[in-house]
Amino acid sequence: MIFELPHRLIFLRHGETDWNVEGRLQGQHDIPLNAKGLAQSEQAGRTIGRILGRSAQALQLFDFVCSPISRARRTMELARGAIGLDPFNYRLEPALVEITFGRWEGLTWPEVQKHDPEGARQREADKWHMQPPEGESYAMCAKRLQPWLAGIERDTIAVAHGGVARCLLHMLCAVPTERAPVCDIWQGRVLVFEAGQYRWI
Repeated sequence: MIFELPHRLIFLRHGETDWNVEGRLQGQHDIPLNAKGLAQSEQAGRTIGRILGRSAQALQLFDFVCSPISRARRTMELARGAIGLDPFNYRLEPALVEITFGRWEGLTWPEVQKHDPEGARQREADKWHMQPPEGESYAMCAKRLQPWLAGIERDTIAVAHGGVARCLLHMLCAVPTERAPVCDIWQGRVLVFEAGQYRWI
């Protein structure tokens, strides 16, 4: 389902973790930020401050929402602190939790290919619809995001995960389902969705 969102959505992916460095499928495992991830989170906050201005009155017009997983929460807190806002004044949104990879979580992709070669082949053939064992597909994640998107009532700053961002690229900007799951979602940068378009800052 493609959404016409009448508000601006500013998206941050959480900062780097050691599992990101190792190429492990994190999913909903609660892996903390590493030192680089902490710095990336502050940098993203400074970027938001630069593009929006640091006026408390202007920033109060935004809703701040975050995935409940700790790496996203820490990113939000550091980003808000870098703007000069109360680090803890934001809402948790369960719909923003990362896609779960089920039994594949904690594995690298070569390990998935070794232990579940047929599942790996199916995912490579149709990454949007393929559901890992006991996990979730991008299509399933997009479905759970629909009520949250439909309920957005003002400009919003959200901190979540790479899988969530890829779903939003399809849902808000009509990026094809063949391409959205393989789009790079950079840490430490700001992704702006507005008027059916997206841009990186």
